Amino acid sequence: MKVLVVGDGSREQAIAETLARSVKEPRIYAIMRILNPGIVRVCESTGGGFRRGKPTDPVQVADYAEELNVDFVFVGPEEPLFHGVADEVERRGIGCIGAKKSLAEIEMSKAYMRRLMWKYEVPGRLRFKAFKNVEDAIAYINEYAESLAIKPARQAGGKGVKVIADLQAYLSREKKKVKAKHAVKVVKEHMRGYTDIEDRILLEERVEGPEYTLQCFCDGKTVLPTPLVQDNKHAFEDDLGPETGGMGSIAGKGLTLPFITMDEYNRSVEIVKKLVDAVQRESGEYYKGVIAGQMMLTDKWGPTIIEMYSRFGQPEGENILPLLETDMVEICEAILSQSLAKVKLKFREKATVIKCLAPRGYPDHRELAKGHPIWVDEEAIRKAGGKLFWGSVDTVDGSYVTGGSRACEIYAEADTIEEAAEIAERCIPYVKLLDGWGLFYRSDIGSRRLLEKRMRLAEMVREIYLYREKKGILGKTIDWIPGRGKIEV
Repeated sequence: MKVLVVGDGSREQAIAETLARSVKEPRIYAIMRILNPGIVRVCESTGGGFRRGKPTDPVQVADYAEELNVDFVFVGPEEPLFHGVADEVERRGIGCIGAKKSLAEIEMSKAYMRRLMWKYEVPGRLRFKAFKNVEDAIAYINEYAESLAIKPARQAGGKGVKVIADLQAYLSREKKKVKAKHAVKVVKEHMRGYTDIEDRILLEERVEGPEYTLQCFCDGKTVLPTPLVQDNKHAFEDDLGPETGGMGSIAGKGLTLPFITMDEYNRSVEIVKKLVDAVQRESGEYYKGVIAGQMMLTDKWGPTIIEMYSRFGQPEGENILPLLETDMVEICEAILSQSLAKVKLKFREKATVIKCLAPRGYPDHRELAKGHPIWVDEEAIRKAGGKLFWGSVDTVDGSYVTGGSRACEIYAEADTIEEAAEIAERCIPYVKLLDGWGLFYRSDIGSRRLLEKRMRLAEMVREIYLYREKKGILGKTIDWIPGRGKIEV
């Protein structure tokens, strides 16, 4: 058996390793923009191979899959899906684990996802406005004093999101200036180069609460959920600094997190299922691959969708894939044959923590984070109880060089999140940049202090949303408009 993995990040290393554990002993191949050392190792150890190429080019990927005569293709990142890689692979008669372009739009266009939620009345929907130019967005900002989340209208690698609370009337003018300034930055910087959607900027009502990610396998008929993971997006300790693609993540022992109840887990699953049904109705296609809801527990709705992923999260996927005991190849075959309902997912009962290490300059000045020689003592990490996932690192003349994003991840598992965090922390000194350039990471991820902060916030919003539910106003917004009076949305 042969499987082609598309992508070159830590997520794709985890996917490749999970596939390689199958009793069917598949040969793993990969097409990568940069030669990730971890993926290269899996390909070589299974008797497969790899090619440096362009994972977002549908023809390149499909040609390589045909040349190898693979049994199926597994697309890891979102951008190949947005460019129609799954469409071209399936057009050639090859099975593909990955959403077609019309389905992946649920992630690519955040405005499309919001419109779907309102059209199909999916619980957890937020009020929003999408704009095709920054002038109209600024005009709206200047007209209304609101607390807003200001986002690129397209998936932009987790960058460009800014949440601005506008609660004090005496600061309203200054807050409007801050909002307008960020709106300009979103369009000029974060949306630059993206021409595949018309909307440029998305304004959403601000909500507050702990975030978490629910990742699911899907075959177009059945959605199989996996354990919850929480990613920590902010660059620095205590959730400060710019948003990144994720500086580390935690998963509890079992299906939920310490601050999410089983009822909230089940509600989250139902929301994801309703969105799968909605996007399939709109596109007329079956969703075959991985889908994930980036959720928030809010006082307005309880479980609330913030964004959708058309793939595993990164690093969230790396938290759960090492624990998966169900044969990954059999899961993929069930997705392709639409028999996923017969599969029972089983995971080892461990808590997991991932800590990402990134060169200074990431995320806002990636050119400064690029081109640094990196050294890792993987054996020392293994002896300390951890595991390394290679990230944005290329192989050049036998040496490893940073690619400008998160360089690598330390994975650890234990009976508790705090114990796993301590193991990961012990492994940090075994990663260095050889030219003296600095690496940074978040030491607070998985700490008791940060967990207690999440739990306090969850208890506060839970008390409010359960009260709202009891009163029959869950998800309702009541505005007072001068001259019109009370308006319920």
